[in-house]
Amino acid sequence: MDRTRLHRLLTRESAEAERRNPRSRAAYEGAGNLFGRVPMTWMNKTAGAFPRYLATARGARVTDIDGHEYIDFCLGDTGAMAGHSPAAVTEAVQRRFADLGGATAMLPTEDAAWVGAELTRRFGPTHWSFALTATDANRWAIRLARAATGRPKILVNSYCYHGSVDESLIVVGPDGRGTARPGNVGAPCDVTLTSRVAEFNDLEQLERELAHGDVAAVLMEPALTNIGIVLPEPGYLAGVRALTRQYGTLLVNDETHTLSAGPGGCTAAWDLEPDVVTVGKAIGGGIPAGAYGLSADLAARLLDRPDLDLVDMGGVGGTLAGNALSVAAMRATLEHVLTDEAFARMSKLSERFEAGVRAGLDAHGLPWSVSRLGARTEYRFTSPAPRTGTESAAASDPELEDYLHLYLANRGILLTPFHNMALMCPDTTEQDVDTHTGLFAAALTELLG
Repeated sequence: MDRTRLHRLLTRESAEAERRNPRSRAAYEGAGNLFGRVPMTWMNKTAGAFPRYLATARGARVTDIDGHEYIDFCLGDTGAMAGHSPAAVTEAVQRRFADLGGATAMLPTEDAAWVGAELTRRFGPTHWSFALTATDANRWAIRLARAATGRPKILVNSYCYHGSVDESLIVVGPDGRGTARPGNVGAPCDVTLTSRVAEFNDLEQLERELAHGDVAAVLMEPALTNIGIVLPEPGYLAGVRALTRQYGTLLVNDETHTLSAGPGGCTAAWDLEPDVVTVGKAIGGGIPAGAYGLSADLAARLLDRPDLDLVDMGGVGGTLAGNALSVAAMRATLEHVLTDEAFARMSKLSERFEAGVRAGLDAHGLPWSVSRLGARTEYRFTSPAPRTGTESAAASDPELEDYLHLYLANRGILLTPFHNMALMCPDTTEQDVDTHTGLFAAALTELLG
């Protein structure tokens, strides 16, 4: 690849983004009282000098304050997998907050039992509780795992993503040992005191770490998602389950992103048998929500322990966890929006998106790869597709990513800002996918001739 040409094109697209978005730029420059000038610093992870500011959003479309409309394949980095402001969720939130009144009252609602039963149908675990984010759900799963096993450490995969869970910010270093993930902020202690790490798809390394006998739980995504999509090799997940049982370690499946695989995520799609499932973001239809589900055996082990204060000292999520508004949104999303039928359509669209990307790569003989997980597709700048998180991280090319993201955004398409992920929602259309296919091909032609 001609890096000089890439730099020239990136400079052109950056200048075009600034020209097209004067109101967004002014809003960003005027937000001096915000830490990092944005309400959450992740929003600075965007191609260009400043983020576009949201004006409206509906279904698979967003508009910015400069009046530009976008086909949205980012969908709030999975938080809006149901589409923006789906009608059923809007109506449920309106009814709960405005008509009935009360977003939070520290009182349960009947919706919660319905949601718990539906999550059991989808994922399998029989006992559910709620948080406001998957990060909180993962934190609580970790505490319960330590309580149930009496062990101190949590094992994760290198370059995994489980939100801001401290125990997950560990990677496999060049010497094969665990080390702090680069860039971690304010770690409470050396992460190797709380965590062990193994590469995804590496059963030998996993067994070596479990053999220490101090791991309470393996916390993992059934497929890595936040470092590209790294799919499991045949037999790997069965091997993980066998090893965790052999060494008396609990298995926690974080389905927050891998929910894209289907109504019950990879757990249902691939007949997995975790002890705990955690999930967040998408199940609230845009309203903050998270959940964690326990197997019947694990729930009994914990509830039968009189030494555990699961009501007060063990409370999770704070006062707002399980609030009436979030639970109403979860019920509406699961009952009416992210249905079994919707996932089938979304997966078909993702197949079409994958085929379009692959055609673009093949046309130029590019040594890149494209992977799909149900309704989610992503390409990486390497071939074959990475088999570990470390391999996928090594394939990053920030300058190339920024060029592609800016090229698409300047022409009305949004991908997930920090990688090349495209997600389908119930409102995405074949025309939306084909528009991306055409623009992606054009971007490659300009870059490669």
